[in-house]
Amino acid sequence: MSIKERRVGTVSRGIRCPIIREGDDLAEIITASVLEAAESEGFELRDRDVIAMTESIVARAQGNYCTVDDIAADVKAKLGGGTVGVIFPILSRNRFAICLRGIAKGCKKVVLMLSYPSDEVGNALVSLDKIDENGVNPYSDVLDLPTYRKLFGYEKHEFTGVDYVEYYENLIKECGAECEIVFANQAKTILNYTDCVINCDIHTRARTKRILLANGAKAVCGLDDIMNAPVNGSGCNEKYGLLGSNKSTEEKIKLFPRNAQPLVEEIQKRLNAATGKHVEVMVYGDGAFKDPQGKIWELADPVVSPFFTSGLVGTPNELKLKYLADNDFKDLSGDALKAAISESIKKKSDNLKGTMATQGTTPRQLTDLSGSLCDLTSGSGDKGTPVVLVQGYFDNYTN
Repeated sequence: MSIKERRVGTVSRGIRCPIIREGDDLAEIITASVLEAAESEGFELRDRDVIAMTESIVARAQGNYCTVDDIAADVKAKLGGGTVGVIFPILSRNRFAICLRGIAKGCKKVVLMLSYPSDEVGNALVSLDKIDENGVNPYSDVLDLPTYRKLFGYEKHEFTGVDYVEYYENLIKECGAECEIVFANQAKTILNYTDCVINCDIHTRARTKRILLANGAKAVCGLDDIMNAPVNGSGCNEKYGLLGSNKSTEEKIKLFPRNAQPLVEEIQKRLNAATGKHVEVMVYGDGAFKDPQGKIWELADPVVSPFFTSGLVGTPNELKLKYLADNDFKDLSGDALKAAISESIKKKSDNLKGTMATQGTTPRQLTDLSGSLCDLTSGSGDKGTPVVLVQGYFDNYTN
């Protein structure tokens, strides 16, 4: 009897779960939710399926929160409470504004230095066309607020309708601090105003710290250095501090999850006991992809996945089928072409790096690729699917 050929490759399913609260048993809830979804929808788990959960539900279950006042106390203790430079923040009401409130409450004066024409993740202050029209060189020119307003006026964000310059300025003043705003893209520019600095960039933070310290800064903290230990019994994140945090309430911040490696391994263990299948499990935050309209990179978290089981280590090792079809087997078609490509896949080496047949494949970490898929699947609104099941991700043409 012939074996029926599978006609579907990778499938991504959002799994509905209860609303997660502090103290909930996530291992139990996620295991049960996946098994109930499988029974309800008539599918079965397979070896190497990926079970992924949002970082938000992990942090919520952990109760990993801090307050604006906790941030203020930490900032004052680490930077002295005087004039503090706050440089390269992203433009976000959810991600940064509440952090800025805590920072401002811990300082006498904030010198806010914004990168332009956009922030690190692509949120635009002004368009490149307007930069060009006004003869501004963003690599070298330093603009004060009056000059910025004269050149560019009051620009509102395309999606949020917020003028972030005005929004951040008012927020700082409302928290009782003086505010001065500068626009520049060289980190050391801030040292003309103060030698105590919080660099708020995410993925370039190590370089920024190095440049500041090499040019005479007295005290430098990244966002990863703020709330990296408990303050007055608060939550914290030892590795990432305020990076990866989100607004919870007007006075409270949900931090990035911590110590969740045992959780992903426990879910893997429970699903194996229930189904006999060896699945991979991960925690994911922002994916890494660019919106073609707003030019915004999604990746505002320090990493896509902070915790994952060992089977998700590494990068894909794939052949490009269209390359094989157009080159190695250009004279074949039909069943002969299918057989030749299948044989090439079966015989591929464990390390294809640098070979022509891999050109055009994506050399990204498995956690970044699968986490981005999960982030798009779960969305950030009201879908109610904070867990995602990915099946067939590790399949190829021969499976």
